[in-house]
Amino acid sequence: MKARQLLLATMLAGAVNAFADEKLPIEGQAPSFGGATAWLNSPPLTPADLRGKVVLVDFWTYTCINWLRTLPYVRAWAEKYKDKGLVVVGVHTPEFEFEKDLDNIRRAVKDMNVNYSVAVDSRHAIWEAFNNNYWPALYFIDAQGRIRHHYFGEGEYARAEMIIQQLLIEAGATGVNRNLVAVDPTGFEVAADWTSLKSPETYLGLERAENRTKAAPERLTLNQWTASGNWTTQRNAIVLNKADGRIAYRFHARDVHLVMGPAAHGKAVRFRVLIDGKPPGAAHGSDVDDAGNGTVSEQRLYQLVRQPKPIADRLLEIEFLDPGVEAFAFTFG
Repeated sequence: MKARQLLLATMLAGAVNAFADEKLPIEGQAPSFGGATAWLNSPPLTPADLRGKVVLVDFWTYTCINWLRTLPYVRAWAEKYKDKGLVVVGVHTPEFEFEKDLDNIRRAVKDMNVNYSVAVDSRHAIWEAFNNNYWPALYFIDAQGRIRHHYFGEGEYARAEMIIQQLLIEAGATGVNRNLVAVDPTGFEVAADWTSLKSPETYLGLERAENRTKAAPERLTLNQWTASGNWTTQRNAIVLNKADGRIAYRFHARDVHLVMGPAAHGKAVRFRVLIDGKPPGAAHGSDVDDAGNGTVSEQRLYQLVRQPKPIADRLLEIEFLDPGVEAFAFTFG
């Protein structure tokens, strides 16, 4: 364990007394997972299967950067407490149409090392049964099937784990290790640099498009974007019809991601990234080399930039060398 991890674990363990065994209200009986269209990593889980278990329900969709940054903790809790009576159920509820594709979900589950049960909620039936509106969202269910706590978004990991511990002990588990997990995330899972983050999630499709302008790239103000070339604007995406189309965005963040994919299965679309008119070098993201080159081959989140400090306003330009890409949304970290 690295020294900084050990220090963090010690600090978090010292915080246990502040939240340990807090009085948790009963928020109602938890709905079943009967609306799932498929299950991955386990057979379908029924109320009878879960009787006497503590259940952590994690609403997710695989392109959501906010969920990805919580995944190291959920994964660690699932592993640490599985023999003490915890069952983690990841409810995959899609945001974009392509996230309903079961092959895409299977690939994401494998690539992201999601080893706990996944209920595929492509009709939003479980989402609606929980009256949920957020990715990520955690619901903590006790051994009697009652929701005892919920939390939306990132953070509060120490408190969340203490609640898991408390519910396990209430259910009769013995020998529950009250120390907190230490994680060492990489890639997409690294927490955002909140102190430097000044760019919001930005959708490109007609339904939710924000801050689009016709200005030339060099005239963009912070968080404005523009597209040049032969694009068609659809409800949730913009689609490139001919090669050499570009998207430019002036941003202020450590990380830049873009949800995108080929419009046709099996197609690959080459692209090149520039930052302030130059190849990214050491500021390249995990899906780009230091010269800025990358390839879109599947429908997912791509990391274009992870820049070292100092963080400042930068101009991102992504040029697609082939036609047939769909671009959905920018996210930042």
